Amino acid sequence: MFGVITVGVDGSAHAAAAVDWAAEDAARAGAVLRIVHVREPWAGEYPFHRMEGFNESLTDYCAGVLDAAAGRAREHVPGLEVSTALITGAVVERLRHESENADTLVLGSRGMGGFTGLVLGSVGLALAGHAAGPVVIVRDVRPASYRKVVVGVDGSPHSEAALGFAFEQASARGWQVEAVHSWPMPALSPVAAGYTDIMSDVSEAGTRGMRQWLAPWRDKFPDVPVTETGICGHPVPALGEASQTADLLVVGSRGLGGFTAALLGSVGHGVLHHAHCPVAVVRPRPA
Repeated sequence: MFGVITVGVDGSAHAAAAVDWAAEDAARAGAVLRIVHVREPWAGEYPFHRMEGFNESLTDYCAGVLDAAAGRAREHVPGLEVSTALITGAVVERLRHESENADTLVLGSRGMGGFTGLVLGSVGLALAGHAAGPVVIVRDVRPASYRKVVVGVDGSPHSEAALGFAFEQASARGWQVEAVHSWPMPALSPVAAGYTDIMSDVSEAGTRGMRQWLAPWRDKFPDVPVTETGICGHPVPALGEASQTADLLVVGSRGLGGFTAALLGSVGHGVLHHAHCPVAVVRPRPA
């Protein structure tokens, strides 16, 4: 769409992993890799920051972060077209703006700030719900060992956008897609009369729905092998388990459940904290 894959960097190890993922994705798509570092304008407002030369040192540091990331990308993918940008402003807002003109925004799962025990940082969590397009959160990059994209499906418009992204990624990489759909346990006691028949009906309905949702994508991407997994239970543990044998997990930013005002649903929030591979959170782009 834009021919640009944008990655946000801050000098952390997680950001370096994001650069590797973004560089590979840009090369596959024939896109430009845009590397962005956001400098917050209030960084020099504190008394101990007013020492002579502090602002110059901070500017040099920011430039060094960009230069190191660009060098890493060019070494990782020789011949890749790379551009860099040092931007001033609030990190989440400026990166959200960057997402408006990028095919994908890529971030490390946790940056320089925060507690080391956290799986996901505040920037990644905020942008997963606010970005204009797909956001990929990368904890680390491992060689493609499973050659599989797992995608959560539930029939919602956000799920449809997730399916599109998943099939595009799988087709570009020569991977397969595993579609995972889960449904809640019927609110009946297992000893109730006809419980087994009800469970069977619910399972069949879930399977039929999944096949209907996948049919147009199978037709559009006949080169992509597809498997279907239906589970009675909560989607977060189901997707978390599926991510153990996947190289990318894709979910919509909000599904059929939850409040319409919520920008990031509980499933997206949950898998960002529990996935074992990079996670793509996808919102339908405005018309």
